[in-house]
Amino acid sequence: MGNCLHSSKKSSSPYNTRSLSSEPSTSRIGGSSTTTTTTTTTGILSNVSSSTFGQSTGSGVSLDEAFPEGRILDLPNLRIFTFSELRNATKNFKPEMVLGEGGFGTVFKGWVDEKTLNPVKSGQGMVVAVKKLNSESLQGLEEWKSEVNFLGRLSHPNLVKLLGYCLEEKELLLVYEFMPKGSLENHLFRRGATFDPLSWNLRLKIAIGAARGLAFLHSSERQIIYRDLKASNILLDMNYNPKLSDFGLAKNGPSAGDSHVTTRVMGTYGYAAPEYVATGHLYVKSDVYGFGVVLLELLSGQRALDPNRPAGQQNLVDYAKPSLSDRRKLARLMDPRLEGQYPSKAAFQVAQLTLRCLAGEPKNRPPMKEVADTLEQIEALKGRSKGTHGTPPPQQMHHRSPVHHRSPLHPNHNVVGQAVRSSHHAPRLR
Repeated sequence: MGNCLHSSKKSSSPYNTRSLSSEPSTSRIGGSSTTTTTTTTTGILSNVSSSTFGQSTGSGVSLDEAFPEGRILDLPNLRIFTFSELRNATKNFKPEMVLGEGGFGTVFKGWVDEKTLNPVKSGQGMVVAVKKLNSESLQGLEEWKSEVNFLGRLSHPNLVKLLGYCLEEKELLLVYEFMPKGSLENHLFRRGATFDPLSWNLRLKIAIGAARGLAFLHSSERQIIYRDLKASNILLDMNYNPKLSDFGLAKNGPSAGDSHVTTRVMGTYGYAAPEYVATGHLYVKSDVYGFGVVLLELLSGQRALDPNRPAGQQNLVDYAKPSLSDRRKLARLMDPRLEGQYPSKAAFQVAQLTLRCLAGEPKNRPPMKEVADTLEQIEALKGRSKGTHGTPPPQQMHHRSPVHHRSPLHPNHNVVGQAVRSSHHAPRLR
């Protein structure tokens, strides 16, 4: 199983998209899987039957009961755009409309009518994000198909909405709702007037929403494995409601009786579960590990991987995990940008949950529904827990790497795929 790192252009845009840009701290892992979904000759729809997305939680509770706001459609409910329409919506794909770019394509800002989705003049109607993929990239084509097949059928408040697509000769495009606050990655790691530090309450809100989105994916009879959870793939609307984006690597879970799916390793170093990186065995609970890494980033304000940190501290999980079970060490680990304004009891409870999510064995990690419920219980206690922890002295604050200004809806993180080439950027499994 080889790996290869791809870097991509960085953008100063606050809006991020994974399939289009690379991260300074992480690298993507990639390649095609050994078990693939058959698609029609048009490459638009999977021939997976509706039972693949069966409305069952596996616990005697219907999906509609467990997730009243979420739905799984038999067929994608998407607008089919012509290339000419999207060219008009984006001012002929002018550079000034670029939100971000990377290895598999470029994301542009576009304008469409809110009701008909017909293109309108700039400044009228509603803003959308138009991802124009590199048609010469086989991986770009595979990710385009995956987005349509998965995100086109899924509807949930914590999943980014795919509005439509274009498949015209060699042109591959996807149209998404626009997320004005950009990515969680930007708010955690970038500095400047555009990005105020996230408060404790906002961090908890974002964690809960992301957990709900993942729990929804895992709830169908044939579970859906997201496979690339990371801060840059969690986008925020105007009210900081989080939504999972970029389903290019999503995969159907194991068949009945199987514990895992065997695939070629893809994803992002630092977030990918150890059993998956080592063996190619992908479990539903491999997603839970990635969520644990995101929780650790929310607590610490530090990237999952950062080559600019001192030796021994470049991998956040390796060096920070021991601090999660010790209240004093945890206080030193907490993000200084919180300025001590967080309930110490709640922070410790989140740290304990993070430890469970980062368990070495998949079977020892909690299901995402339990993770979401636990976070909601912690949030419910915040009104009764008035104590905050004092700001740690400057010498206790961890080394912070320089901020790299990057792209929007999330462009490509480095991809890890066929032969690991080392780099000062953390690799993306490709």
